[in-house]
Amino acid sequence: MPEFALLTLPPGQLFLSCLIFIWSGFVRAGLGFGGAVLTLPLLLAVNDQPLFWLPMLAVHLLVFSALTLRSRLDNVDWSTLRRSLPYILPAKLCGVFGLLSMPTRWLVIVVYAITGFYALLWISGARIKSKGPWLDRAMLVGGGYFSGTSLSGAPLIAAVYLNHTSRGSLRDTLFLLWFLLVSIKLATFAWFGIDLNIGSTLLLIPVTAIGHVAGMKAHEFMLEHDRYFKRILGLGMFVIAAIGITGAW
Repeated sequence: MPEFALLTLPPGQLFLSCLIFIWSGFVRAGLGFGGAVLTLPLLLAVNDQPLFWLPMLAVHLLVFSALTLRSRLDNVDWSTLRRSLPYILPAKLCGVFGLLSMPTRWLVIVVYAITGFYALLWISGARIKSKGPWLDRAMLVGGGYFSGTSLSGAPLIAAVYLNHTSRGSLRDTLFLLWFLLVSIKLATFAWFGIDLNIGSTLLLIPVTAIGHVAGMKAHEFMLEHDRYFKRILGLGMFVIAAIGITGAW
């Protein structure tokens, strides 16, 4: 694959990809999660090869979470992070190896199915709630596994963290967790010789930065209007997921 494979896309698809990466930066910085689960289905409509996009999303998450955390590590809930990692990390590794062995078609269906599930929750206003230690652990394991397969386990993990972390520390704690999990994913990709598309990834960093800056500024507003924002978002993502699953099937 060419070093700047992104530039081999037709101009219309290239422009659309840039808009989607702006969106990914905005969602990630605004909510603290969702940059991948709300972006990958859109990118798959441009190019239906998950391993083309996942390294780019992973590197961007690494870069922008590091930028956000560089002066905010004292705001991280280290206790919750330490207690959750023994459940998340093994599942994460299982998910990564499952990704590398899963046929592309099935991976695409899984991504759209997960997106459709979260979309329905957001449309209905329902919340994923953890009501005890066993359910917490199951959700952390599930979130770790889906994070390994497609970077889409964030809402499950965030639901658990929301019950154990103050709202003011939630985003920074999640960013540090994403940094650790994505580092594992990228190291595994490199170990197995997966093309990380570094050239294309670097080209998209300034584009993603536009969305990141906008999301940082909109963070408080999005938290205050969380229910309405997610409901509108859910409607759009459900349509995309339904079309995507139909096409992949």
